[in-house]
Amino acid sequence: MTAPITDRRVPEIAADDPAARDLAALVAAGAPMVVRGLAADWPLVAAGLEGPEVAVEYLRRFYNGQPGVGYTADAAHGGRYFYDDTLTRLDFAAERVALDDYMARMLAALDTEGAPSFYIGSTDLERFFPGLVSENPLHRVAFARVLRSIWIGTRTTAQAHYDMSNNIAVCAVGRRRFTLFPPAQVANLYPGPLEPTPGGQVVSLVDFCAPDLDRFPGFAEARDAAQVAELEPGDAVVYPALWWHHVEALAPFNVLVNYWWNDAAAFMDTPMNTLLHALLSLRDRPAAEKQAWRALFDYYVFEDATRPAAHLPEDAQGALAPLDDARARRLRGDLLRKLNR
Repeated sequence: MTAPITDRRVPEIAADDPAARDLAALVAAGAPMVVRGLAADWPLVAAGLEGPEVAVEYLRRFYNGQPGVGYTADAAHGGRYFYDDTLTRLDFAAERVALDDYMARMLAALDTEGAPSFYIGSTDLERFFPGLVSENPLHRVAFARVLRSIWIGTRTTAQAHYDMSNNIAVCAVGRRRFTLFPPAQVANLYPGPLEPTPGGQVVSLVDFCAPDLDRFPGFAEARDAAQVAELEPGDAVVYPALWWHHVEALAPFNVLVNYWWNDAAAFMDTPMNTLLHALLSLRDRPAAEKQAWRALFDYYVFEDATRPAAHLPEDAQGALAPLDDARARRLRGDLLRKLNR
C-alpha cells in the first residue's frame, strides 16, 4: 500500500455531531468533511466486517440479474485504471457481465498472485440492486433528485478527476483513501484528454505513486493544497461538486456507496456543453478579444444574475429573465437553431 501524498487531513466530525444532521449544509460550506460512523449501522457494513464472501452474498440478495459493466485490468497496472502510452486508448477492458458472476471472479482472485484487478464502477442501486437502499438507508439524504450508486472492486485506483455533482461517499466494505484538491488546482493536476476517459470525466495524468515533477512541476503546488481522507467501514466523506478526488481502494475487497446531487434546476444544461462550445467559439480568438469576452461573461453569467435585466422592462428581458422550464426550452431551441446554421 502506498503512503498518502500529504499529511494534511480532511477535517472530520462524528456521526452524532449535530453538524452531521444536515449533510447538504456541510457541502455548502465549500470544503470536504469526513463523517465518522455515518453508516455504521448498515447491514452491508456488518456483512463486510465478516469478510468479502459474506459481503458478496449479502449483495446477491438484492441483485436482479440485469447485466452491468465490469472493468478488468492487468496485474501489471497495480489496480490503476488509466491509458496506454498513446493516451488515445484505455489500458483496461470493459465487458457486459452478470454482476453476481463478476463478483465471484473477484472473490476467486483475492488470494491469487498475479491476478488482474476487478472493478464495478458507478452502478445505479435502484436499477441493479433494488431494496438495498431501503435496508441500508441514509436518512440525512432527503434531496429531490439524488443518484445512488455502488462501486465494487479489488485493490483499485480511480485516477484524480472531478464530478459535476456534490458527493457523499460512504465506505461500506474495506477501506478507501480520498485525496482531494480544490477546483483551482486544475492546471497543476495536468488533465488528460477530454475523450476517451477512464470513467466519463477527464483525469489527471500524474501518477500519484511516483509523480514525475520534471514533466509535471505544478503538481508540487497541487500536493501542497491536497487533503486526505482515510475511511474505515461505515465512514463517509462529503465534498462539493468540481473538487478533484483521487480514490484508492486499499483492502483486498471494497464496496463504496455514493450519493450524487446538484442544487441546479432540472431544466439547466450541463456546463460541460458550455465549455466545449467555448473551445469552438472563444479559445482561439485574439487575447484582447478574449479579455473583452471575459468581461461580458462576468456581467451576464458569473456576477449578480439579476443585474443585466434589472433596468429592462419585464416584456423586454427575453433570455435575461429568470429561467424556468418553458424559458429554458425556448433558449435551448434558439441555441440549437444557431448551432445548426
